[in-house]
Amino acid sequence: MRTRRAAAVCCVAALTLSPGSGFASGHGPVFGLTTPTNAKGAWALDFGVMGRAGDGEDGAMTRAMLTYGFTEDIQLSVSAPLVFASAPFPPARGTAMMPGSGDFEAIGAWRFHRRGTAVGRRVESTAYGGLIVPGPQRPAGMAGDLQRAPGLYTAVATGVASRSHYVWAGIGYTRFAERDGDRRPDIFTYSAVWGYRPPSLRKEYPHWDWRLFVELTGERSADLRRAGVAHAGTSGHQVLLGPTALGIYRNYAIEGGVQFPVYRDVGARLQRETVRYAVNVSYFF
Repeated sequence: MRTRRAAAVCCVAALTLSPGSGFASGHGPVFGLTTPTNAKGAWALDFGVMGRAGDGEDGAMTRAMLTYGFTEDIQLSVSAPLVFASAPFPPARGTAMMPGSGDFEAIGAWRFHRRGTAVGRRVESTAYGGLIVPGPQRPAGMAGDLQRAPGLYTAVATGVASRSHYVWAGIGYTRFAERDGDRRPDIFTYSAVWGYRPPSLRKEYPHWDWRLFVELTGERSADLRRAGVAHAGTSGHQVLLGPTALGIYRNYAIEGGVQFPVYRDVGARLQRETVRYAVNVSYFF
């Protein structure tokens, strides 16, 4: 298990740090909230692999996501998971556009503000709202014994993007409905992203075009409720930081990265997380 974990982390780290147009529509960094949306009439198919490693068991899963741009500022994404392994980590969003759980999700994005400030530079803000539906695979730990109900996800992101530098900040909130006195924890998330497009990696087709990011994400979750009672030791707050990268080649994109905890305060019934990783491949059509 430890050998496989080390190999996966090394592969993602190599992708993230390898040297290698504007943004591919609807794509930015891996973990943090950003503002890009799909172009009008454009589709995007994503396939992601993500995992969390801890002091004990590890978690790993894949997700497929389909996105359609109704206008250049409004899009809808739907995603479905396949969980390979689950561990009792603190509840987390996972990546910016895909939850790190066995739930199905439909999420809409509305870029409600966009203003150009200079040649190749723009200020944008995007709001997100989505429905989360429990999948057939149950999570590990106490959460796996709960009567599960659907939930809602809302978020907003804002930032500045140019030909060379990118800065975004965002906040999100996930809340689940109650069923027979059981309710999964609420999750408040926040993120900050800085990106850089080095001159040596600014390539046009038929070359890859690369961007490098530093991403900070925070997650604060409440106690889970079982039979109407909030259980102590099931809440948590942690902050993660790490490098990621995005490469674009014609109508393909690949992004990946790792994050490590820089602050952890998790309940006694939860497992401590030591590293998080994700890789995503996209096709635009």
